[in-house]
Amino acid sequence: MKSHIWLASVMMAAIAGPALSETLTIATVNNGDMIRMQKLATDFTKKHPDISLNWVTLDEAKLRQQVTIDIATKGGKFDVLTIGTYEVPIWAEEGWLLPLDDFGTDYDAADILPAIRNGLTHKNSLYAVPFYGESSMVMYRQDLMAKAGLTMPAAPSWSFIADAASKMTDRAEDVNGICLRGKPGWGENVAFLTAAANSFGARWFDEKWQPQFDQPAWKQTLQFYVDLMKTAGAAKAELNGFNENLELFKSGKCGMWIDATVAASFVTDPKTSSVAEKVGFALAPDNGLGKRGNWLWAWNLAIPAGTAKAESAKTFLKWATDKQYGQLVADTDGWANVPPGTRTSLYENAAYQAAAPFAKITLDSINAADPVKPAVDPVPYVGVQFVAIPEFQSLGDEVGKQFSLALAGTITVDDALKSAQTVAEREMRKAGYLAPSQ
Repeated sequence: MKSHIWLASVMMAAIAGPALSETLTIATVNNGDMIRMQKLATDFTKKHPDISLNWVTLDEAKLRQQVTIDIATKGGKFDVLTIGTYEVPIWAEEGWLLPLDDFGTDYDAADILPAIRNGLTHKNSLYAVPFYGESSMVMYRQDLMAKAGLTMPAAPSWSFIADAASKMTDRAEDVNGICLRGKPGWGENVAFLTAAANSFGARWFDEKWQPQFDQPAWKQTLQFYVDLMKTAGAAKAELNGFNENLELFKSGKCGMWIDATVAASFVTDPKTSSVAEKVGFALAPDNGLGKRGNWLWAWNLAIPAGTAKAESAKTFLKWATDKQYGQLVADTDGWANVPPGTRTSLYENAAYQAAAPFAKITLDSINAADPVKPAVDPVPYVGVQFVAIPEFQSLGDEVGKQFSLALAGTITVDDALKSAQTVAEREMRKAGYLAPSQ
C-alpha cells in the first residue's frame, strides 16, 4: 500500500512540478551588440529560471565555419544560431531551420522593417528574427573635414571620397584619411568591395552565370580601392576588418570610415570613443550610375531543426528580439545603443530619434538597398554584398584572399582579378551553373 502511495506521489510531482532545467547553447558573433546581449541576459534567466544559457562567442569567420559545419552535418552542437541574411533562405530551403511563425501577436512580427523581414522569409514563413539590421554609410570626422577645407555632401561621390581622404591624411599625427575593410573573407573585404563594385557598374556574374572579374568595371573598382588605401589607408590594412577599423576610428586614427550603419552608436558613444562629439554621417558613395555602394544585412537568431530544445529556444529568441529588449537596452545603456535596423516602431520613437543622430540616415540606407536589382546591369542572383547561392561562401572567401593580397602588394590588381576569374569559373562549372566547355 505504501509503495502505491509513494508511486502516486512521484507521478503527481512529475505532472505538477516545475519543468526540468534546460541549457541552451547559443552560437554568436563577437560584435558589440551581441556582447551587450550576453551582459543583459540575466534579465532572461531571472524571468526563466528553468533555462540556463551557454554562450559560444566567435569572430565572424569562425562563427560561420562552425555553425555551417554543425548544421550541415546535423551535429546538434547549438540550440540557437546567429546567422546572416545570406544563410537564412538557403538553409530554410534545405530544411535546416525551424519556422518562426508562432511567436504570437504580442511579438508583433509585422513591426519588423519590410526590407529586413523579406530577407528572412522563405515560402511565406519567417525562419529567423533580426537582432540588428544594417546598411553601410560614410562615418567621418567633421573637424578633420573642416580642417581640409571641405564639406561632406549628404550623398558623396567616390571621387569626392578619394580627394577628401588624401587631404585628411596626416601621417605625422597617425591619422589615416580613410579606413576600409581589407581582411579577407566573404563577410569582410568582399562585402565592402562587392557593394562598392555595384556602384562602379561591376557584377559577379552575367545573366548566364559567367563570372565577370575579367571586365573593365571590376578592374576600375579594385584599382581604385588599392590606390585609395595606399594613399590614405592604414598600415597593413589587409589585416583589418570591421572590429579592427572600429577601434581605429574610435581612437581618432581615421578621417573617414565606410562601413556598417550599426557602428554609429559605438563611434558616437563618449564612454568608448575619443571622437564621439566629432562624427558626421553621409550616404555610401556612388559614381553617378544609379547605384550607391551600400549593402543590406542583418544578424539574426534562428533555431536549427535538429534541436531538442525548440520551445526554450523560441522563448529566448522572443526575449532577445522583441520591443521589450529594446526598452531594456535603453534603460541600461541609453536609447542610442538599442540594436538598430529591425523595427519600424524604433524609428517612430521620439526618444530614439533624439538620442541617435544617425537614425534617419540608417533607415534611408536600409530602404535604399535593393537586393533584387543590386547592380547596374541585370544579374541572375539576389543579394547586395553577396550572391545568394550556396557556393558563394567558399567562393567569396577565395576571391577575398586574392583581393587582400592585392591590397598588401603581394600580387598585382590584374593578377588578383585573373585568379578570381579562374577560381569563379572553376567553381561555377563544378556546381553546374556553367557547361564544362564554358
